[in-house]
Amino acid sequence: MKFFVDTADIAEIRDLAATGLVDGVTTNPSLVAKSGRNFIEVIEEICGIVAGPVSAEVTALDAAAMIEEGRKLAKIAKNIAVKVPLTWDGLKACKALAGEGTMVNVTLCFSANQALLAAKAGATFVSPFIGRLDDINLDGMELIHDIRTIYDNYDFPTEILAASIRSANHVKEAALVGADVATVPPGVLRGLANHPLTDKGLELFLADWKKTGQKIL
Repeated sequence: MKFFVDTADIAEIRDLAATGLVDGVTTNPSLVAKSGRNFIEVIEEICGIVAGPVSAEVTALDAAAMIEEGRKLAKIAKNIAVKVPLTWDGLKACKALAGEGTMVNVTLCFSANQALLAAKAGATFVSPFIGRLDDINLDGMELIHDIRTIYDNYDFPTEILAASIRSANHVKEAALVGADVATVPPGVLRGLANHPLTDKGLELFLADWKKTGQKIL
């Protein structure tokens, strides 16, 4: 599974990218707005930090304007994935931009039928929102499973990018049902390494080592 970090915080991205565990970044207008900086400048800086796909979202609602915005965003860097909503206009924009060789992330997916349309439109990624489905008492992981089955049935190359992930357990479940990518907030990504037994074991090892009075360096 690939890990994308879902943030526009430059410091967080630099810190996490240094681990070698970050395969890409997803942003949206809300995340970039929090930085208080120019949208294009933030996206450009992120693209310089991370070699993998960086999702930058259009803000237009009609296909023609989405395509125009997408083309401008794609010129920022070679690793830009233009993010479009899963609407009819978004699908039209996806088809056009993908046909020009641009990576496209079709976002706000909430059904398997929507995901099927995104794949047929040539999407590089489709982003089902797990947490938001859970919020209305639907099973986000069941959606991931259904999309995986459909894509495997027809050999669609579109990657399933599990989004709206809220916990380490979401990451595990998404991996078990076959998501290609999980995009996670920085805190959730860091939390994947945490376990109380790891902390306790390390504490015991260090206590025993201290008793020896030895040093490695």
